[in-house]
Amino acid sequence: MTGRQRERRHRRTGAAVVAAGVMAGVGLGAGGCAGGDAVAGDAPGGDAVVELHRAADRLVEAGSSKARTSMEMATGGTRVTIRGAGVYDYRKRMGQLRVLLPQDPAGATERRPITELLAPGALFMKNRGAGVPPDKWVRVDIRTLPDGNLVTGGATDPFAAAEVLRGTRSAKFVGRTEVAGTGVRHYRGTADLGAAAKKASEGNKEALKAAAKGFATAEVPFDVYLDDEGRIRKVRHRFSFVGGQQKSPVAVASVTLLYDFGASARVRLPDADDIYAGKIAEE
Repeated sequence: MTGRQRERRHRRTGAAVVAAGVMAGVGLGAGGCAGGDAVAGDAPGGDAVVELHRAADRLVEAGSSKARTSMEMATGGTRVTIRGAGVYDYRKRMGQLRVLLPQDPAGATERRPITELLAPGALFMKNRGAGVPPDKWVRVDIRTLPDGNLVTGGATDPFAAAEVLRGTRSAKFVGRTEVAGTGVRHYRGTADLGAAAKKASEGNKEALKAAAKGFATAEVPFDVYLDDEGRIRKVRHRFSFVGGQQKSPVAVASVTLLYDFGASARVRLPDADDIYAGKIAEE
């Protein structure tokens, strides 16, 4: 193996270790995703599957929004939640989230919020820990992650969450309800990550393709709430991981809440000098 080949291998391995550390920080491994059943059905005035295929496009038309995320994981009787909040520009496919990890179980270590910048094909993290200076960013190539960063980063990219719905195989209209005071239509269904990857934007195509191959099954059960303009107000995906250091499955529920459409969503990516190029410690 040449020096250049070793360097490329180190970068790929380091990227996976960095992002996996967000999940490792709460004692969880990653491996596969378990699917669920859904019933096909029509929404009032239209077909539910067709409506959900177009949901990501409605976000692009809206331009931007604020977002809140949560990722709840349960294993061995322990349940933890990672929360995030920020903004997202659906036209530029860029966002910024402030991600809060759960408190250390022993209470001895205060976890600093991680700033995540989301961009086509890349994830940037600051306050990552693992020997990375606090003023430096870590860049992760999403294509190196077996889940396409749907789970590993601790927060699902809002537009990637929407583009999963492009792979909707079956869905039914559950009924009308409200999300944060806004009238919405509730749908429940199952999406296929492989199908979603074929229809996704260039920025998410490879990520969703990696997820389709990296999970135990490409089927993803979901609940989604659309407003009267067809925009996603809330989407919940359900996953189940096995492997890593865990002997029992880890149940994961990823929730993305979108609101305040049209909000300012300026995201500035780090300069090359601000990106950490040293060795990243495994956690």
